[in-house]
Amino acid sequence: MTPIFAPLALIAAQAAVAPAPPVVVPTLTLEQSSALKCGVGFAMAATIRTEDGRVSPISPQLRRRGREFFVRSAARIMDETGARREAVAALVAGQESELRMQPDQLDAIMPACLLLLDASGI
Repeated sequence: MTPIFAPLALIAAQAAVAPAPPVVVPTLTLEQSSALKCGVGFAMAATIRTEDGRVSPISPQLRRRGREFFVRSAARIMDETGARREAVAALVAGQESELRMQPDQLDAIMPACLLLLDASGI
């Protein structure tokens, strides 16, 4: 290897083994937290299976609106907090886990989430 390329090879080798920066999960405002919870709730409601294996009977329009609400809420959180996708994904996973641990909470939040969805204009 010629001497001029040696530093480039060293930099490339260091980059290949450098650990990924840690995921910094932001603290959310009440508005951001509510939007995230509702977005996750809409996603979960769209995929809940009934006892006979069919997907829950929510309307296709609500399914589309809920998906768009989720995407916009996640993007807004990233914009407002400067968080990376991995951080927002961690927040989503935590919220989903919380809602799955308390299945009746999903039904409890839906009335407020539907109001939030309507207020969003989506």
